[in-house]
Amino acid sequence: MAQQSDVANQTLAQAGEQALPAERGALDRSKLVSTPGYYRRAWRRLRKDKIAMVALGLAIFILLFSFGAPVVSMLTGHSFDVGDYSKVLAPVGTPGYPFGTDSNGRDILTRLAYGGRVSMMVSCLTVVFALTAGATIGSVAGYYGGLIDSILMRLVDVIISIPGITLLLLISVWWRPGPVGLSVVIAALGWTGVSRLIRGEVLSLKNRDYIDAARVSGASNARIIFRHIFPNVLSIVTVWVSLALPAYILTEATLSYLGFGVRIPVPSWGNMLNEAKDFYATSWTYVFFPGFAIYLASLAFNLLGNGLRDALDPRLNE
Repeated sequence: MAQQSDVANQTLAQAGEQALPAERGALDRSKLVSTPGYYRRAWRRLRKDKIAMVALGLAIFILLFSFGAPVVSMLTGHSFDVGDYSKVLAPVGTPGYPFGTDSNGRDILTRLAYGGRVSMMVSCLTVVFALTAGATIGSVAGYYGGLIDSILMRLVDVIISIPGITLLLLISVWWRPGPVGLSVVIAALGWTGVSRLIRGEVLSLKNRDYIDAARVSGASNARIIFRHIFPNVLSIVTVWVSLALPAYILTEATLSYLGFGVRIPVPSWGNMLNEAKDFYATSWTYVFFPGFAIYLASLAFNLLGNGLRDALDPRLNE
């Protein structure tokens, strides 16, 4: 009986020693699963940046206010293009006109919402068009290298050397584009920066081991670029978008202010400021509101871009 007991104890001990590594492996796997990923860590860093979070909230509010212009019009009870000539340049706080009226008796709050929708639409479409062109050309140039890289980068150099605002003014004289056309024109000159950024990242990524493994497995060049390389430059693209958006807001506002952007009576913040410049002595709020909207939108997206740049930097520690 004693021998049987010793054998049983030895068997249990061996079973415990064999089970222990398995339990440790399960524990290690649970730790790996619970480890936050790259974007979750970036979100944690972004949440700690109070200025960036305020900018994020402000940017969301501006986008909702702008693209919700029909809702604002329904709440105010006014249209952006119909005014009341008995209430020209009404001051702030006038019943039914919380932000006052313009020189044609139109509600400034409603026009700010519709003007913001045009400005945001032009800026967002410009970002999409510029990113599409820049990402494609930068990825192809960086991945293939050689003669293709040289030709594409010389094209980038030529476009960068063109005086952008002068060309935009010239095109606007020949052809008065709408919001979509203006976006295409601005993007045609604005894709070069992101193209160079993505090319530099692709040059550093294309010789990594996992890219070589994809080539050995028979993946096509297009699949390697768009499935294996481009996802690894999303952090740079995200930062570029947040910093390019305010630049395009200012570009559209500048062209509209000079009379070469979106055509009146369609409101944008730029042409609203142009209309108001002759009335600053009699109604300073008429000038203040569109100018402050441009300033606030640019500041919010710039601060958000700075916060995203810091949060997505992999060299930062928790």
